[in-house]
Amino acid sequence: MLRRKNKLLLLKVLSLFSVVRGYNILIIILAQYLASIYILAHELPLRRVVLDINLFIIVVSSALVIASGYIINNFYDAEKDLINKPRKSMLDRLVSQRFKLTTYFVLNFLAVIAASYVSFKAVFFFSAYIFGIWIYSHKLKRIPFVGNLVSALLAIAPFFAVFVYYRNFEKVIFVHATFLFLLILAREMIKDLENMTGDMAQNYKTIPILYGGRTSKVFITILILLTFIPSLLLITKFDVGYMSYYFIGCVAFFVLFLILLAKSQSKKHYVWLHNILKLIILLGVFSILLINVDLVLHRIL
Repeated sequence: MLRRKNKLLLLKVLSLFSVVRGYNILIIILAQYLASIYILAHELPLRRVVLDINLFIIVVSSALVIASGYIINNFYDAEKDLINKPRKSMLDRLVSQRFKLTTYFVLNFLAVIAASYVSFKAVFFFSAYIFGIWIYSHKLKRIPFVGNLVSALLAIAPFFAVFVYYRNFEKVIFVHATFLFLLILAREMIKDLENMTGDMAQNYKTIPILYGGRTSKVFITILILLTFIPSLLLITKFDVGYMSYYFIGCVAFFVLFLILLAKSQSKKHYVWLHNILKLIILLGVFSILLINVDLVLHRIL
């Protein structure tokens, strides 16, 4: 009996981890710290950045709000996900909707309380972030292109919080941000192609449903072509160290991506394309270390 209860508890923990996409949150936390160390506050001593309590609270508040955002998104998309992601949806349903909502409010409350330690501006930012995620999940995601645009903006908001904290206005940061934004926006539009069945059943008005898959592919192609601009700028105009090899690799990946996009016709193809963009974003996080491979050792010494 005890084993059964322990197994059920473990499954519920895994279910909640699945709902809040804990693996994504861990990557975002890592990305915020790496961006702070190597890009946003690269002139400050390493210890000062890593041990900065205000930065820690901003990162924790971001993680809490993102987790709550996944919960509220899961709450509104429960029926759609049952069609588009049946296996994941069955795991997510091990935790009741009531418990999810309670957790949602608790996480948001903790995020705002934590942000109050930093400043009133931080409280305002995270309160606006919470509202933005809710209005997106409740209304905006059903509006073609607007939903994609807002989703991409919300995805880069945690980095904006760190950017505002350090007040670093170097041009290279805006080029990095443009690259990431275009990539995430393209990924969001690929997800619309991937989730057409569930979106159609729940009366979502996405671009592929309203205007067809071909039109959606044209938009995605334009976005990927636009990513060539910041990629080439970061390769030729800015000193990003060995990270330039990452952007060279991205250009090659984008060419392959566009070829596969033109030939794609089924959900399986769109899942592959989605995973390619996710891989590029994931590799981008770790490639921040390549900006200066001697930076950490130099700053420690």
